Amino acid sequence: MAAPIEDYALVGDMQSAALIGRDGSVDWMCLPRFDSSAFFTALLGDRNNGRWSIRPENGEPRAVRRRYRADTLILETEWDAPEGTVRLIDFMPPRHKAPDIVRIVEGVSGTVPMTTEMVIRFDYGRVVPWMRRQNGDIAGVAGPDSVWLRSPVQLRGHNFSHGADFEVRAGERVPFVLTWHPSWEEPPEAVDPELALRETEEYWTEWASHCTYAGEWRDAVVRSLITLKALTYEPTGGIVAAPTASLPEDLGGERNWDYRYCWLRDATITLEALLRTGYTEEADEWREWLVRAVAGSPDDMQIMYTVLGERRIPEWTADFLSGYENSRPVRIGNGAAGQLQLDVYGEVMDALYLARQAGLSAAEHVWAIQRTLLTYLEKIWDEPDDGLWEIRGTRRHFVHSKVMAWSAFDRGIRMIEDFGRKGPLGRWRKVRNRIHAEVCEQGFDPKRNTFTQFYGSSGLDAALLMIPEVGFLPYDDPRVVGTIEAVRKELTVEGFVLRYDPNADGGVDGLRGEEGAFLACSFWMADALSRIGRGDDALEQFERLLSLRNDVGLLSEEYDPRYNRLVGNMPQAFSHVPLIRTALNLSGFDGARRGTGVTPPEDPHRRG
Repeated sequence: MAAPIEDYALVGDMQSAALIGRDGSVDWMCLPRFDSSAFFTALLGDRNNGRWSIRPENGEPRAVRRRYRADTLILETEWDAPEGTVRLIDFMPPRHKAPDIVRIVEGVSGTVPMTTEMVIRFDYGRVVPWMRRQNGDIAGVAGPDSVWLRSPVQLRGHNFSHGADFEVRAGERVPFVLTWHPSWEEPPEAVDPELALRETEEYWTEWASHCTYAGEWRDAVVRSLITLKALTYEPTGGIVAAPTASLPEDLGGERNWDYRYCWLRDATITLEALLRTGYTEEADEWREWLVRAVAGSPDDMQIMYTVLGERRIPEWTADFLSGYENSRPVRIGNGAAGQLQLDVYGEVMDALYLARQAGLSAAEHVWAIQRTLLTYLEKIWDEPDDGLWEIRGTRRHFVHSKVMAWSAFDRGIRMIEDFGRKGPLGRWRKVRNRIHAEVCEQGFDPKRNTFTQFYGSSGLDAALLMIPEVGFLPYDDPRVVGTIEAVRKELTVEGFVLRYDPNADGGVDGLRGEEGAFLACSFWMADALSRIGRGDDALEQFERLLSLRNDVGLLSEEYDPRYNRLVGNMPQAFSHVPLIRTALNLSGFDGARRGTGVTPPEDPHRRG
């Protein structure tokens, strides 16, 4: 059985990643890309679906101490065994020719008996490879995949797995290096584990030193930035939402999704977080991935793409896996890629406007893409859609979607007004004003003084907190204040904010069960409270959220107050990016901000 989600730490090489539990077990790893098939899949099944464990032979299997080494992605796990203390050092060196995971067992005191077991299963735990020994190394191959394990410890084969018992003395270091490569190629040269450790530490330490934020929450911000960098596919600049698939939003339920792809909805907040903390190069690479991904016919634009910008992301069910804590179905791929989500047009236009505003290079072809997107959005903005949360029920006129359509035209107008671009200014202003009037008329409940989830809805949506953030209305508008208060009252559980009530309006999302509090929404609430003069409440909210991070500073997608546990895919970019943003905002830290300089048009419906 897999460990609690909060027990996992991340190592990665900016092309793929692995999750390692407090028990020293690698329970999830996909190579050579984030979205490649896993060959350690115990996270979604059991030991027989693949894992790699290293731990003391005696005593408690859960480590007593764990940390990342300073500002790096090098994980250190320590056990106090009856015979002494031992440390396990895990990392993935920044990739050269092939991906490696390096594990070094270091004796701290005494002489500690250790045990290791490796169960390799390609294709999400389904394919047992052919294993052989060559020149003292262990090699496994099946279809397109091949792995090599190199170590001075001689592992023995037994029952379709390999294992060994060994001892480590104080001051001694015992390395293991696992390398993947295409099965039809010659194996790459062996990695020197100690040299790789030094180079990996130098890389991350140098990268983290460029962070320009030095405020009260610097440690949390830097850890979140390192996590964001680790979720970046370096060859293209694309950033995956999470390195995992099908970790449940509802333990034992069906709300299980594959997040190993790049969502357009993350574009602006990610770009803002990188720009405001000094990572202009990464911001530019993310912007360039975005432009390449959305290039083409606007009616083909998707809400998500692969790290390469590929469009086909078929969803299928891995029925041979039992699921994390029996949460089924186990979904691989994501069918939401084919949904209509109007908000992504606003996210793309907002991100490109912010990039231009922050001084990133301009290109005529980028503006041509923006114009084409707005021309298409003129035709479809008044259609119902699937919404920000990828509803799998009936399409609705979601208020957040309309607000972001408004934002798309607003940013197009600003590109003309602020940067001299050529475009149909008058026509776009009319569309912008029409959307604004319609949302204020049909998406607002005057009796409750709040905007609603969709036109005619009785339910709320935490995404409504974005209404003032994108400049649709100012924070001091009574309708905005009323909406913030309503969301806080009706969607907050033990201080944490739900995305929406899945049971409202007869069940809006078409799924069974409940879900936890969405952490990004809780960070949005902290921002909103600070902007309406509730600074103490905002700070309390933020500190409460920081307390949810696991022992190495990572956050998943959601927190379930019913079980006091992190749930959903882990670690989640859409949790760490708003953490960065909220820390900067509460610190009064300057830099490129979403909606900066944007004011809404004259609104005849405004009160007060």
